[in-house]
Amino acid sequence: MSIDQNAAPALIIACPLIASFVLPLLGQWNRRLVLPVTLAALASSSLGSLASTYIVLTQGPMDYFWGGWEPPWGIAFRIDHLAALMLLLLCTIALTIAVFSHRSILKERPDSYVLFYTVYLLLVSGLLGIVTTADLFNLYVFLEITSIASYALVSLGSGSAIVSAFRYVILGTIGAAFYLLSVGYFYSVTGSLNMEDLARILPELYSSSAVRVGFAFLFVGMAIKMALFPMHSWLPGAYATAPSAVSALISSTTSKVAAYILLRISFFVFEPQFFVQLFPVATLLTWMGAVAMVLGSILAISQSNLKRMLAYSSVAQIGYIVLGLGLANEMGLTGSLLHLVNHALAKGGLFLVVGVIFYRTGLREIQQLRNLARRMPWTAATFTLAAGSIIGIPPFGGFFSKLYLILGAINSGQWGLIGAVLLSSLLALFYFSNVIRYLYLSPTSSEDDSHEERLDEKVPLFRHDNVPLSMLVPMILLITGTVLLGLFNGSIVSSFIEPIVPESILQ
Repeated sequence: MSIDQNAAPALIIACPLIASFVLPLLGQWNRRLVLPVTLAALASSSLGSLASTYIVLTQGPMDYFWGGWEPPWGIAFRIDHLAALMLLLLCTIALTIAVFSHRSILKERPDSYVLFYTVYLLLVSGLLGIVTTADLFNLYVFLEITSIASYALVSLGSGSAIVSAFRYVILGTIGAAFYLLSVGYFYSVTGSLNMEDLARILPELYSSSAVRVGFAFLFVGMAIKMALFPMHSWLPGAYATAPSAVSALISSTTSKVAAYILLRISFFVFEPQFFVQLFPVATLLTWMGAVAMVLGSILAISQSNLKRMLAYSSVAQIGYIVLGLGLANEMGLTGSLLHLVNHALAKGGLFLVVGVIFYRTGLREIQQLRNLARRMPWTAATFTLAAGSIIGIPPFGGFFSKLYLILGAINSGQWGLIGAVLLSSLLALFYFSNVIRYLYLSPTSSEDDSHEERLDEKVPLFRHDNVPLSMLVPMILLITGTVLLGLFNGSIVSSFIEPIVPESILQ
């Protein structure tokens, strides 16, 4: 019996979703099977995303109608170039971090091993559902699945993790409520929830107050979900207190998917003309992005905890993504999408570095990392490379994403935004170089050498920093992705990004 290739969108979601229901029972019987089943489910989704991407690139978008019911009555799933790009990114990150998390969770939360992977798969299935659904209410359902799973994973952390998770719940619920209200407004004037149907109906209703209020609610909801400054207060605590693997996963995926939602609805359900001219939210987006870039970087400089520094750095990097969306031109949108991919890979890798350091030493304070490179050369080198990508040093992907953003600002004649991009990059150089300085600097006799007791003499490179390869390799792979993003930037832009850019902004 053959399976219709157009059913791939549903199967990509179904694999981790079904596995998440199986794992609790499986864990009670034999906990050793939890990891293989998790990896098998994620690998299946990854293979499905690869196959779907090939079909999209060679044959065009894929559509699947649940139960054979076509919209607007049925639930539709669709994979186009934008969805294919996001699927590849999400599946790669989820599979890589799942491999890493085995040893990390056993060390940090061994009592929650089965629970962790159960909720992990539930989170991934929600993310994949958001990307593939073509229905606004169905998107809300997947958004809530993702949010609830994120709250649960953050709560598994230590210290004030429960408080951070509670703050995340409150603000996340507010963000979801704003999104649901926007869906209600759109449905009240169109009678449809299907994205393609809405894209056909809405242009005649752009003058409607309900449509404008709905779009404003959508903007606020997604701004909260992606932690856009000044609606970012949930992010630092959540990232800093969550287990290392959780910090890596949610920093790489959840805020990026929220940005995807805003991009999808703004550019493909609505027309760019609407939020650029008729209801000028784009101007607000660009300047909120610029402020986020600068102030997020300034806040990162003042942090002594490595995870909290990376969290505030994420606030700044989200600003770059939003800036590109607000520019609403070809170069700006290209830069936004490239930065989304680059930040997901680089920041995921950086949080894995933190996890490796904690696994080996139990340390997270920046000043305690003196001379760590001598004993953990691979880890220190990986951190340095990832930092280079975030800063925007060639040939990393971050350089090209910022270059496109600058070109987009030039095309729009907004020179102040160029200054914001450059200033934020200089600030990133400052706070990352401070960490690198500690990594490669020998401690003085008067300084605390408490970590020296946990670390033996200099470790040869073939000893892999005295950490399991299952942790070291995923960390290196994600950072390698940022290098490949830079080296093959032209091919990636021509194959994935250019087909995504709406024709309306090319005119």
